Order: sequence, then structure tokens, then C-alpha cells
Amino acid sequence: MSLSPQLQRSSFQELPGWQEDKGISAALDAFSRSARRVRVKPYRSGALGLRLEAFGEAFDRAAGIAGPVSDAQARMFFEQFFVPYCVMPEAGARSLVTGYYEPVAEASLVRTDEYLQPLYRQPDDLMEIEDPASLPGWDPSFRFGRKTADGFEQYFDRGEIDRGALEGRGLELCWLKDRVDTFFIHVQGAARLKLADGSHMRVTYAAKTGHPFTGIGRVLADMGEIPLAEVTMQSIRRWLAEHPERMDEVLWQNRSYIFFRETEPGDPALGPVAAAKVQLTPGRSIAVDRLLHTFGTPLFISSPGLEPVFGEPFQRLMIAQDTGSAILGAARADLFIGTGQAAGEIAGVIKHDAAFFVLVPRSLAGES
Repeated sequence: MSLSPQLQRSSFQELPGWQEDKGISAALDAFSRSARRVRVKPYRSGALGLRLEAFGEAFDRAAGIAGPVSDAQARMFFEQFFVPYCVMPEAGARSLVTGYYEPVAEASLVRTDEYLQPLYRQPDDLMEIEDPASLPGWDPSFRFGRKTADGFEQYFDRGEIDRGALEGRGLELCWLKDRVDTFFIHVQGAARLKLADGSHMRVTYAAKTGHPFTGIGRVLADMGEIPLAEVTMQSIRRWLAEHPERMDEVLWQNRSYIFFRETEPGDPALGPVAAAKVQLTPGRSIAVDRLLHTFGTPLFISSPGLEPVFGEPFQRLMIAQDTGSAILGAARADLFIGTGQAAGEIAGVIKHDAAFFVLVPRSLAGES
């Protein structure tokens, strides 16, 4: 596997703000967590050509780091093991960053008159399909299906599940109060929940139905309800609050549905365990297109338009540690902002152009 032509060689001197990245040591901490995870179960290599085995020396060194390191030491580490390459977007695509976060919500382990919105576990009849093209008449874009005596069928979509398709099967992991909060937990893929007895639990993505993700912000823009330039999580929430009678009409257009599992609480300063099986680092972990990128890969992202959001230029080294249905393309990332309402306020307004530079192991760049 060779490097994709979408990757064009650059240098650390050409990275805008590389020397000014304050807190880059947090990126090395995040990279080290992936390095230790790889020893348990290797990640798959993505189609951009960054083969996992090429990270071996860097992973070994990072996994052995004990104690804190300075920004200068972290910067030197990445310069020692990697060469930057500019990531070119696909024809007609934007180099784009958005944001996501870990919501916090109140929950109950039993259904009550107040807690009526379920988060479901993965049903036992939902199966991942390894080779969709091998199934006659099957839409190959569906990698999940419902196993029946006669083969596979498309799984229930959001509208069918909301109307009760899974009731009576004991799949409820917990119950929430608010339907819109529940929907956005689906979009974010994880949550930290406060239970009635004062304890906490964390839930994270377990599986999905396989239906394509449809952003309801685009739906509302196409309906003429919110101008596309003004679509944010906050504006979507306002519209739903003002039009409760139309909630089904809008939410059910996102046919994708997520199932959850309880995960260990872990370090409270970090985010949930995500697709790369490590806790996310606020401001340093990103979700990427899993088919193209290799988990654990460092990417330097520069987005001048984000300066008003963060109060300083956004020029940071990030680590690929998650994925998402809406994250498609080589120059596309979702920034993990953190946990709670304040993080959500920031994440909800991020939709900005950016420059992407992937750090390629020196062996793949033709250097020893």
C-alpha cells in the first residue's frame, strides 16, 4: 500500500503555527493512549496508505513514556518520528472541521412518568454484514441488517423505533427526560448520565441500524426554516422547542439510529471511550473518516476562522481517535471539545474551513 496522491509532502516549517501550539504535550498524551491500546488490539489501516505497522517505533517510544513531558519535548518527539503531508480534499469537497462533545443529562434506570425516552442496547438481531455485495439485491451501502430466518432485512429506522418497534424486548439501558436531549445524544454518540441516586454512568456508541445519517440542520435549511449559514446546534434546538408539533416530521428524516453500551467511568478529566477504544482528550482528539485514516494518526489542523470561538488561533496537533457517520473525506474532522453544556456551546457553532496536515511515519516518507 502506497501513500495516497491526496497527500502532498510538506515540512514542519510550513505548518502555520507549529511552534506556537501551546499544550501540544496533551496531544502526545493522547497519542500514547492509542500506542498502548494497539498492544491490546491493532487498528486497521486506512486507505490513505498510513499502514499501522509503520507507526511501530513511534508507538513503542510513546507507550513507554512515564510522567509528564513539556511542550518542547512533545514537539521534538513528533518531529523525530514523522514528516508532515498536506491533505488535499476530494474534488468538489471542502476541507472542513465541525465540533462535538459529550452531553450530560439526568437519567433513570427505570421508566417513570418523568423519564420516558429510552436509550437502547444493541438488539441481538442486529448484525454487521462483512460483505454486503455478496447479498443478492442488498444495498451495499448498508453494512448492518436484521437477521431473519429468510436472510437479512434492513433494520428498523428511527421513526419505526420511536413508534415502538423495539418495545417489550428489555433493551432499555436507561431512560431520559427530554426527547431532544436524547436525539442529540444519538448525534454525539456518547453521554455522561446523572442517576437519581447521585451516581453517574457513562454510555457510548455500541452499534447503529445502518441507515444513512441525515443532518437535520440541512433538512431545516432545505425546508426554508433556518438559513443554512445560521444552522447550529443552538438554532436547531430553538426551532424544535418552538415547533414541538413538527418534531416527528424533522427528526424522523434522520433514519439512522444509535444503540449504546455502558462504559467504565475512566478519568473524569477525559472524554468517553470512543471508536479507537481510548478515552478522548478534550481539544486534542478528533473523529475522522475511518475508511481513509488510521486511528492513532496525528493531524495538524489550522483553522483561522475559529479564532473568535477559541479566543486564539486554532493551530493544533490532534490525534485521530474516533469516527462518525457524517465524517466523510480525507480533509474532514470533528473536533472533540469536552464534556457538558459549556463544551456543547462551543461544539455547536463549529463549522469552519481548515487546512489539514497528516504526520506520516518517516519510513513511509522514504526516510529512516
